[in-house]
Amino acid sequence: MKKIAIYGKGGIGKSTTTSNLSAAFSEEGLKVCQIGCDPKNDSTRLLLGRICSQTVLDMVRDNDIVHTGYNGIKCVEAGGPEPGVGCAGRGIIVALEKLRSLEVLTDEDLIMYDVLGDVVCGGFAVPIREGYATDIYIVSSGELMSLYAANNIAKGVKRFAMRGGVRLGGIIGNGRNTPNEQQLLQEFAKRLHTQLIAFIPRDVIVNKAENNRQTVLQYAPESAQAGVYRKLAHDIWHNENMAIPTPMSFEELEKLVAEYGN
Repeated sequence: MKKIAIYGKGGIGKSTTTSNLSAAFSEEGLKVCQIGCDPKNDSTRLLLGRICSQTVLDMVRDNDIVHTGYNGIKCVEAGGPEPGVGCAGRGIIVALEKLRSLEVLTDEDLIMYDVLGDVVCGGFAVPIREGYATDIYIVSSGELMSLYAANNIAKGVKRFAMRGGVRLGGIIGNGRNTPNEQQLLQEFAKRLHTQLIAFIPRDVIVNKAENNRQTVLQYAPESAQAGVYRKLAHDIWHNENMAIPTPMSFEELEKLVAEYGN
């Protein structure tokens, strides 16, 4: 079983990317499960066509936890507290421990974890720290704060890579049409001792699909954007360039962005 975690700054498009990847993997006949590790419970929305209202933290019986989405993809939401109440990171810890104890995901070829990119909180580092996922990918744009979050996630991967088999598989560029964005992301990945495994161009078809509560592969299967996600899924599945990252200092990061942003 392959276990992949997709990290990134909030709002950068990691849930959209993860869902489209899950759809692409399922098209290849793989048994896929996507687990949302965010208290908003919206990771699997495009696969289910709705917000998942029944989460691991809400339920006790395994048949209440696992939902079936597009093309047979199993969908699970960890859940978490209401805004302003409790610790979301702690919720992730409890939910994943509970999910593991129930042993409901033993027949999958691939588990995809969609994780909020705040690895400062121990809860969101659990997929890396506890071995739930071994292959880590970071979604980032060419914007400074997105790169800052990606760099911090790389620091977390490096820390836990020293203890086990977790590795960084690459940066997934999610285009925001900033100056020299793809070149900046390529250089950023190089500095981290990893690769820019894909650059996803900004396309209105993504927004249209989301407005219809679908992945691009379901909404516009013949579109060029669907092809981008399919190629990324293929490249991730066959990726052998797994590395321990070498994060940058914030000063180095600022200088890099300044060089490419003018």
